[in-house]
Formats: sequence, structure tokens, C-alpha cells
Amino acid sequence: MAADEYDEYAETVVIGAGQQGCGVAGALRERGRDALVLERGEIGQAWAHERWDSLRIGSGNHSIRFPGRDYEGDDPYGCPSGPELARRLRRYVTDQGLRVRRHTAVRTVECPPDACAGDDVRFRTHLASGGVIGSRNLVAAVGGYAAPRTPSLAADVDPAVHRIHSRDYRNPRSLPDGAVLVVGAGISGQQIADELVESGRRTFLAVGRHRAWPRQYRGRSVQEWIRLLPDLYRDFGTMGGEGGPVLPGLPVTAVKDKSGDLNVGVLAAKGVTLVGSVRAAEGGRLLLRDNVVDLARESARAFRGALDLIDTAIREYGFAAPEEHPAPEMPMAGVTAFGETLDLARQHVTGIVWCTGFGPDYGILPRHVLDGNGAPLRRRGLIGTLPGLYYAGLPDGNSLAPVGIEGNVATGRSIARLIDVDHLMRSGSPAASRAA
Repeated sequence: MAADEYDEYAETVVIGAGQQGCGVAGALRERGRDALVLERGEIGQAWAHERWDSLRIGSGNHSIRFPGRDYEGDDPYGCPSGPELARRLRRYVTDQGLRVRRHTAVRTVECPPDACAGDDVRFRTHLASGGVIGSRNLVAAVGGYAAPRTPSLAADVDPAVHRIHSRDYRNPRSLPDGAVLVVGAGISGQQIADELVESGRRTFLAVGRHRAWPRQYRGRSVQEWIRLLPDLYRDFGTMGGEGGPVLPGLPVTAVKDKSGDLNVGVLAAKGVTLVGSVRAAEGGRLLLRDNVVDLARESARAFRGALDLIDTAIREYGFAAPEEHPAPEMPMAGVTAFGETLDLARQHVTGIVWCTGFGPDYGILPRHVLDGNGAPLRRRGLIGTLPGLYYAGLPDGNSLAPVGIEGNVATGRSIARLIDVDHLMRSGSPAASRAA
């Protein structure tokens, strides 16, 4: 590419200034390599401005670590808020002197399929505000949780019912007076349902298949067990899957007062009405699967399964850990069948919160680096199909570890090592083999 085809140059452009993008930039700085991070909003935008106010990060304070920066406080297993994580990320960027360009949205990225190893510029990043940045490397750090997903049946719900996605929910005042239906039993669904029922709202929770984890077991938090035993994610994900492993969900454990477990049994005991999975909508009526009890029992078995995996690891490795009798379990007393229909008007439901997750949004990249669903094509977990193209913050196989907050450290250093080796190889330095 000719120099006049771009306005400025950076060896590595990183798109996204969340923990993953800043982790890559920090890891490159450790190796003496520079990067330019482009962020459409503020540093830590999603944590600071696109999650509900009472969100608590279940992986704990100790998980908020970046290349060259571990947690140094006195509350390692406290559950910080989203804005607190964003503040720590901003401090890290300032302390490390990372180059982050805020409020700089990317319109599109050119990735010519014929780029070769000798090219200084293999990517051209076009900014929404105008201007083009040329780079040898490009790291897409937008992760897999960028685009809110809402089921197609949402269009068939009575428009008089207020409907929002969890990305737009902030607190109970985000909704009109009346009962609320929360759809989805992942982290967002359970935390939001917990907050709503605690605020005095009559709350319904439409459940689907999910995993339940204990908050603490045998003297340590489940987050600490996951940190000590990284394979717990993988092993837990293989339990109960039909037709192959099931990717595990992140632990739903954090409640506002940082005590006790959070699961559908606990929510039922608090007064949340559990209803089955929503299969269709007919205006003011939702058609449900009559599967509440079956799903709760499956979740309770998963809860017990997590304890069994920890017990097995303690026994096999000979760890010194206190016995716990009785072992924690998911309460089932409040779980009852609901039926196959939810009449919104009869139950005075005036609002629905879709806690139905997020999907990837890589529309800024050309089609030839994406699959038919718009997801990145990858040779291995973080390596794209073009030389110099990398992804940070996506699951790797059956493991969600790279998606976790502290996963930015390993991912960032892996990408930084490859970029550093590329530089040393081009320079003919004998240090290349040592770096590899």
C-alpha cells in the first residue's frame, strides 16, 4: 500500500478499550512495543455505562488484574460494581501510559487477502469521523458480548407492555409500575430478578437451561477454586450435555450483600415466580414450556456436580481443605410448576426485561474473515485467518477462561509475544528464537 492511502501509522491497532484491548496494549508495552487503542466511547464503556446499576462482578476483586498489575487491596473476594472495574481500568491505562483514543468509532477495516509478510501495512482502519490508520497488526478486542440478542418472538408481544434488553436496564425505576417478567436465568436475569423482588416488585422469571454454582465451598470461594483449578470450567462444561460438551456459563454467585448463594431456588424462596421457557407470544399471552421443575432439578444437579468436581480435585491432589457438612445445596422447596400460559394483563405485568444475552458484532471487518454467521474465522483461539489479525476476548473451545476478566492477562501476553516475534523475525534479530 502506498503511504498516501493512510493518514497515520501504528504498528498495532487495537479496537476496543475494555479489559481485553487494554490488556493487549499493556502486554505489548511490557515488551517495548507500542499500540494504538481505538474506543468508540469511554475506557471500560460497557462496564461503566451499559450494565445495570446494581451489577456485581462475581469473579471478585482478585480477578481484576492486568499485565503487570495484580490486585493489591484487602478484599480479594469482594464483588465490585461495573463502574468500579472501569475506574480501575482507567487508572491502569494512565499508569502504564497506554495510547487510547476515546470517542473514536471505527467505520470499517480493510484486510486485503493478498497482504504478505513483507508489508508494513496489512490493514487500513477507517474511522467514522474520517481518516485512515495503517497498521501491520490488528487486534479486534470487541469480544463476543457486543450486540444485544432479543428473541424474534419479542415482536409478537403486546406493544403496550414496556420491553427493554438488560443492556438498557439500570434499576427498578427503568420500568413502569406493576409486575415485571425477566426472561433468562443467566447472570443478568438472576441479578435483575433479585433486585426487582427485593424492591417490592412482583417478579416473574422465565427460566432456561443454565448452570448453578455455589458461592463458597470448603473454605474458599468458587472463583478461587476456578483460579486454582482452571480445568473446572472445561470439566463442568462437559456435564449433562446431549450430543457433546456444553459450554459452561460464568458463575451466577454475586448478590448485593456479598453473602449467600444466588440461584433459581433462592429466588423462588424470596418470592420470585418461576415460569417456563417462553416459546411464543400472542399479544398479551406468552406461551410457555411446562419445564420449570425439570430445569430447576437440572440446575440443582449441576450445583451438586460442581461440588463433586472440587471434592475430586481435593482428593486427587491431596489438598488440605476443611470438610463441609452439610454440603451446600440449591433449595427446591419454593420451586413449583407454573403451566403453559402467562397472561400478562391478568398478572399485571407491565414490563419485560430481556436477559437473553449478547452476540458478537464484527461488522467492521470484511466478510472474507468472518463465517456465515458473522463470527470470526480463527485458526486457533486468538489467531485470525490473515497474518497479523488477532482476536481478544472470545471463548477457546469448551473453555470460557479467555472471556473472564483476568483472562486478559494470558490473552494479551500471547498476542504480544506473537507480534514481538514477528518484529524480531523481520529485523533478522537472533533474539527471535529466544522470544518464541
